[in-house]
Amino acid sequence: MRAFEIIVALLKKKYKYFLVLLSLSGLLSSCIGTLYMKENQKLLYRQSIKSPKDFTLEGMNSLYTQKVNSKVLGLPINYLVWMHHAGEKVYDKQKFIDKKEIKTKKFDRKIERANDPRKKASLQYRKLRKIDLINAKIENGNHFMQWGEPPAVFDTAQVKATTDKINNFLFTKGYFQGKAFSEVKEYKRRVGVVYNLDPGRGYYIDTLSSDIQDSVVAKLYFQHQNESLLKKGDRFDQDKISQERERIDLLMKDNGYYDFSRQYIHFDIDTAYHHQHTIAVRTEIRNPTKQDFHKLFSIDSINFTTDAGVTPKNKDDERKRNLVDAINFHYFKHEYSNKILSQRVFLDPDNPYSRTKTFSTQRQLANLDIFKFVNINYDTSGGKFVANIFASPLDRFSWSNEAGLTVSQGFPGPYLSTNLKKRNLFGGLEIFEIGGRFGFEGVAAATSTGNFYKSTEASANTSITFPQFLFPFKAVTAKGFGKYNPRTKMLAGYSYTDRPEYNRSITTFSHTYNWENSHRTQYSFTLANLNIIRSTLAPAFDSLLLSLQQNQGNNLINTFKPSFVSSMIFGITWNPKNYGNTQKSSYYIRVQAESGGTFFSLYTPGVIAKEGLQVYQYVRLNADLRRNEIIDKNTILGYRLNMGVGYSYNSNRVLPYEKYFFAGGSNSIRAWRPRRLGIGSAPPALASNPENDGLFDYKYERPGEILLEGSIELRQKLFGFVSGAVFVDAGNVWLFRQTTVAPSSEPTQATWTGNTKFRLDQFYKEIAVGTGFGLRFDFSFLVLRFDVGIKAYDPGRKEGDRFILNKARFFKPFSTEREPVIFNIGIGYPF
Repeated sequence: MRAFEIIVALLKKKYKYFLVLLSLSGLLSSCIGTLYMKENQKLLYRQSIKSPKDFTLEGMNSLYTQKVNSKVLGLPINYLVWMHHAGEKVYDKQKFIDKKEIKTKKFDRKIERANDPRKKASLQYRKLRKIDLINAKIENGNHFMQWGEPPAVFDTAQVKATTDKINNFLFTKGYFQGKAFSEVKEYKRRVGVVYNLDPGRGYYIDTLSSDIQDSVVAKLYFQHQNESLLKKGDRFDQDKISQERERIDLLMKDNGYYDFSRQYIHFDIDTAYHHQHTIAVRTEIRNPTKQDFHKLFSIDSINFTTDAGVTPKNKDDERKRNLVDAINFHYFKHEYSNKILSQRVFLDPDNPYSRTKTFSTQRQLANLDIFKFVNINYDTSGGKFVANIFASPLDRFSWSNEAGLTVSQGFPGPYLSTNLKKRNLFGGLEIFEIGGRFGFEGVAAATSTGNFYKSTEASANTSITFPQFLFPFKAVTAKGFGKYNPRTKMLAGYSYTDRPEYNRSITTFSHTYNWENSHRTQYSFTLANLNIIRSTLAPAFDSLLLSLQQNQGNNLINTFKPSFVSSMIFGITWNPKNYGNTQKSSYYIRVQAESGGTFFSLYTPGVIAKEGLQVYQYVRLNADLRRNEIIDKNTILGYRLNMGVGYSYNSNRVLPYEKYFFAGGSNSIRAWRPRRLGIGSAPPALASNPENDGLFDYKYERPGEILLEGSIELRQKLFGFVSGAVFVDAGNVWLFRQTTVAPSSEPTQATWTGNTKFRLDQFYKEIAVGTGFGLRFDFSFLVLRFDVGIKAYDPGRKEGDRFILNKARFFKPFSTEREPVIFNIGIGYPF
């Protein structure tokens, strides 16, 4: 009895976590995949490919014909097998078959009674959606079965199939004598398979030759021979052969050979040529059957119908014709500037057909946001080669409303936005937009600790986008720019922010040029970005800023004076591999340079001085680099590096508040509260109980002039729409000068002021590090994110006491005895 009392007493104290561990181990034991197999079955637990050190395995993991079940951090915990089994136990296929029949009859009755064709179409659409959902459950089971995985029962036939695929892969990569053999290892009811490779010596290209029957085609081929993907000395690769076939096909079709086909291109591979393990490759381009040449097509004329699919008011009306820049425009009513449309057409009469120019024309016309679709076809009848462009117009007016959640600094809040768009405002394909947005968000107050307050944001703006550069270029030059999708956007807007510490309004006007040299690289140049900013401060916040200025030389208060901010901004965005896709690894780079108050050193308008507006002069540079590494279909490793520098060179030595850099928050260093990390190693004020390993009071935001932060995040799909993540964030912000950034709440703090200035020999010691884990809920229309951030290294503490990972406290996050964990809620992925 005494022993039982001791156990109960222990469990009531810190050993109560033993119950948690015991329960967790019981749950995990139920997730072992072997529990759900029949008596004679064995689980495929592990499979790998073993090869010589100098042999690359890139692309070989996709060759497995049977996949192993998903695990948790490599442990033998097949939670998806448990989920599939749990769903299978309650699954009744006949129930869904019966449900499908009932739904089908119900909708058929409604469709039969409907008289309005639009209502019939709507019912048909709803019926298809409902039936598709039921069919998915009939074919793939209920939600648990669809989210889960059946156990990967070991199958010797699948091992043989995988071995055959590996052997075929080796052959296509030039290892013609390569072999693979499997080695099966059994562990009770689990099986591991190792595929051992003996690739042998690879075959390398020794000789390249060609056999082209058409002399004109041969001349074109040799003019571009330096672009060939086949090089002497390269190892033979079947993928390179396929890519070379595509290159030649495109070369021909871009130089007038409209009816050229890949079937005319052949590659003769001779492995017996010259030396051992070398091959000769002969490229053959054959002529069409019963012809001794390939026909060259030149465009005779271009027809452009701008209102395809439009029904005229009178049946007898015929389309008018207008010839502009050698293009025959056809329309019932002249609504669009034919001159501007011609700038997006890169086809020319009497020039050879080009597939690339055809696709570029189609893409650039679609970029105008004027047409529903753009189709281009060629008419070869009547002995002529005629290009026909058909464009169907979008509605002139469109109205969109959106409601959702937003988060930028703290907890998500609701917002509502509306936007009215009018196309072709002046007949020159302009896009006119007017919109507004109103929302709330939970933000950390700048003068208090641990509390979040409602921040209200409202904005309204209007803009006009022109499909060209508004600049007096010559007509030939303007047409040449058409392939870069040029746009000029003029915007006027007003935004209002109501926070506990201040109210702030910004009136904006901007004039921006946008263009792209491919559909993956975009440029932006804001010639003028003008902002009038006015703020009203709460007394407590005003007193704090005034105290910082008087006692510590911190001029942050100047950023809240009535001010006029003007700047020029140039930005480049590289996105060559569609960053964010889940199929291939991709990266994204954005660089932005800004010069503020550039001309004020030469001339300051009198109205600025008359209105008492503060003027800023500064330069600012920001670079954001991101990369997603696809490990497998369920796992992604993401990286981010974000750097920035802002420098003010006027007498006040301050930046506009919106131009400072901040660290901390759900899209930054997640172990710190929004905008509360830094500056450098300068500490926040101590809490009221510092002797208990005190919790710092993060009283106000920490604006910096230099930003350096990076993150690594491993994301893994758990089931259905739920993914998990573990991450490490690191970074900080600094100033260009040494200053005291916060008043101390305790006399003991006065002996430790820290460093705010960026120093090359010291900054690496001031990099804050946080780690954590989280969940992502992908609802297709949005991604809801929940992260738990834990401080690991805090440069705001004294040296020797900066590693604090062991002081994290989950169950009492606001206790003064331990550093709290930080809970972040966000919309979308952090990067």
